Formats: sequence, C-alpha cells, structure tokens
Amino acid sequence: MTDDIILKFTNADLLIDDSAYKKIVEQEHSNQIVDSLIKDLSGSNDNLIFLTEPIVDQYIQKYLSKYDPQNYANQDSDIIEEMYNEINNNKTPRNKLLDVPFDFHVIQDATKKSYTNGEIKDFSAYFNNRFQKIKAMLIKKPGLKDSYPMKDVGVRDDVVNVIGMVNDIRNTKNNHKIMEIEDETGSITVLIHNENHSLFELAESVVKDEVIGVIGSKKGTLVIASDIIHPSVPRIDEKKMDFSAVFISDIHIGSSTFLEDAFKRFVKWINGDFGDEEQRKIANDVRYLVVAGDVVDGIGVYPHQEEELTIKNIYEQYEEAARLLGDINDIKIIIAPGNHDASRLAEPQPAIPENYAADLYKIKNAEFVSNPSLVSLDGLKTLIYHGRSFDDLAMTINGLSHQNSDLIMRELIEKRHLAPIYGERTPLASEFEDHLVIDEIPDIFHTGHVHINAYKKHKGIHMINSGTFQSQTEFQKIYNIMPTCAEVPVLNKGAFKILKFT
Repeated sequence: MTDDIILKFTNADLLIDDSAYKKIVEQEHSNQIVDSLIKDLSGSNDNLIFLTEPIVDQYIQKYLSKYDPQNYANQDSDIIEEMYNEINNNKTPRNKLLDVPFDFHVIQDATKKSYTNGEIKDFSAYFNNRFQKIKAMLIKKPGLKDSYPMKDVGVRDDVVNVIGMVNDIRNTKNNHKIMEIEDETGSITVLIHNENHSLFELAESVVKDEVIGVIGSKKGTLVIASDIIHPSVPRIDEKKMDFSAVFISDIHIGSSTFLEDAFKRFVKWINGDFGDEEQRKIANDVRYLVVAGDVVDGIGVYPHQEEELTIKNIYEQYEEAARLLGDINDIKIIIAPGNHDASRLAEPQPAIPENYAADLYKIKNAEFVSNPSLVSLDGLKTLIYHGRSFDDLAMTINGLSHQNSDLIMRELIEKRHLAPIYGERTPLASEFEDHLVIDEIPDIFHTGHVHINAYKKHKGIHMINSGTFQSQTEFQKIYNIMPTCAEVPVLNKGAFKILKFT
C-alpha cells in the first residue's frame, strides 16, 4: 500500500515530506484520501508542489468532518480551496514554505550531554579539555608551530615559544603587566613592558583562564613577552542568503514590564499581517526565528522579583509564552534558554525542560536547543548564546560595557570561548568537556542578555545582539541602562535591518 501511495504522488508531480506521509498512512482510508487530495490539487490554481504535515492534516480533518470516507473520490473538490483560504487568510501563499522544506539541523547541543560529579578531578578534566581544544587552534598559528612545553623553558636559551592558560594577571607598581601562565607541565611568569604600547594594549584584553600563545625571551626568572597570540578566527567568505532570519531574546513573559502589545504586533508582522509594503515583503521571506533566551521572566531570579510579576507561576508563564509564540505560522522557531528560564543556571544550560513548558513543546514548528548551541539555518552556521558572560567581561576589560556588546562579542570570538573567566558572575559547570569553546566558526553569532541591540560584522561573521520586549526595569533605572525595546534585528537576505514594533 505504501508503495502505491508514493507512486501516486510521484505520478502527480507532488512532493511530500515524511511527517505528512505518515499522517496519511495512519488513516483508515489512506488510498482514498490520496486520490481525493490529488484530484483536488489538480483542479486548484495554487502552485503547490510540496505537501507538509499542517496542509495534509487540515485537509484530512475537513474532509472527515464533511464527507463519508467511503465516498471521498465522488465528492465535489472545493475543500482544498477553502483550506488554502483559511491557512493564508486570502493572501499569497508563502512560497518558501510550500516549495522548499526547511534545511535545519543541530550541529552542537549540550542537552543531555552534561556529565559531572562536582569532584576535584572534574575541574581538572574541564580545564584540560578547554586547554587542549584551544591549544589545537593556537598551534596552527605561524608563530606557534614550534611551541614547546613550559617545563623546557628553563633549559633553553633561545626564543621562548609557549601556549598556556592564564592563571593570573596583574599590574606592577611601575605599571608593567605580569601574567602567570601554565600548561600541563609547569608554569612561567611573563612580563609585558608598558613601553611596548601595542603589546601592552593587547595584554589589557587578556583575562584569567583564557588560553593564549606567548612569544618572548628568557631573562632570569621572567619571560619578556614580544608577542601575545589569541586563537582568533580567520576571515570567512560570506555565504549567500536567499531567505531572511529574525533574531530576538529577552521577551520576559510574565513580567509587569513585558511589552505584550508590541510583541503581538511583532507576531502579526512575522505572519505577514502588519507593517508597510516593505516590511510585509521582508516578512514573506522569513524562514527562521531564533530566540536567544529569557523567554519568560522566571520565578525567584532576583530578590523581591514577585513584586514585578503579573504571572507568578512558572508553568503559567510558559503557557502564556506558548499562546503567543503558537500564533506564529510557517516559521521554524529555535528556542534556547537564558538565565531567567527554567533551566539550570550553570552553563551550558540544557534546553528548557518539557516538564516546565509542556504547552511550548506542543508548537509543531518549534525546536529546543541548549545555551550555547550551534545550528544550521539553510546552511548558515548560527551560534546561539544568551550572553551571561558579558557581565564578567564588561567588569574586567577596560573599554567594554553592556552598551557596546558588539565589542564583547568580538572578544569572545577572538578568544574562541563564550565564557573564558571562571568563578565570577557566570556560573560554569565543571564538566568533562568544555561546551563553551567555539570549535566551529559561525556565519552568525546571536546573543542577548543585555537588552541593548548591537550589530557588527567581524571577519565575515554577522554578530547580532538582540534587544528586548521588556521596558526599563527598576534595576536598569538604578544603573541608567536604557534598553532597546521591541526593535527586532533581521538578516534580510544577508542585509541587516531593524524593525520597530513600539
């Protein structure tokens, strides 16, 4: 029977995805449904060539409700037209969904890959894994191909050429900089002279626990640095993008400062029902919506939070999120957690658990991934990270702040690590593998957390920090942080745009 069904669709020049095919074969009168569906499509003016599960499901339900299954093939074929009108609200169908299936897959995800017992040996394994991963990147650099273990530094008189993890960094009383770096064989003390202005400026961005290369010369017990090398990324060629993707974060559903009306306008726009002609044209090209955490405001995230909540139950917050996000049609939605979501605080955060967000998981076009994660959107590698480590880097490196998160994103890319500083405000799980190392070079790097939009292209990588759908909080007022509210970043066929829904 299954071969007959496939042959019928093939002969009718119709494509059908796996989920739609399974939906049909589950029916008692599957062959009659196929005959009727093909007949109706052959008499339709729509250019439908690819059948998805929602289309097939609605067709089946309408036919079952109106006709006796035994008489399918003999009925008038007006159901398919009626179904299209309801799906598309009498608008032009989105050809991207009907003609081209989503090419989405997860490349890296830490969900259900978290292994740690909290023992001392786990810390050792965690840092060794980080060191070995980034060392493999550094050793490919021209100046570090001949690097050697630190235990050999004392017995060599030539140029020092080592790779190590920064254990400490501080300024001397004469404003030189001292770094203690180590590998698995030993440690050395590195001096960066303040008269070497370019190198000293580079050393200003070095933080504890990152892995770097050092080239210098031995002088007594010190190594006088002549160069510091970050793992960094090479410049990449920008990939062609014949679709659009939307990037949001920090929705904070459940908060008294959640901008519900603005979010509903955003949903209407992404469905093609809001905005001017240009905005609607952009919406028609959107295939993916990427959410980088803080879908809800959470419970007990900070002291006295309950005073600022309109929904004081975490399950009900996610129910409301499902109601709002569930209205989005035709778009693949990728959802990662943030520090306000009901996932563990320590990074990497597994995907939002289904037992807290059951209704959210019922959204058929939604995918749930960890924080961080790497996914492919029609071939574009997209690195998703909520951005909690921005707090640490903004407090540690001079010149960085929450207001210029694009500079922080650049630092993370160059360091090849999403949260290099251990033991500060960003809780990190000491697992056997460090999932926050940036192994693969992304085409898009999407973050959130700071509630302020930023965009920069760095070495061919689109770096996007999305704003928020939450107005200024009491905490932000204290620190004079002005969020960019309801201003949504879009990569419109490779061109960056901001659409406002205030």
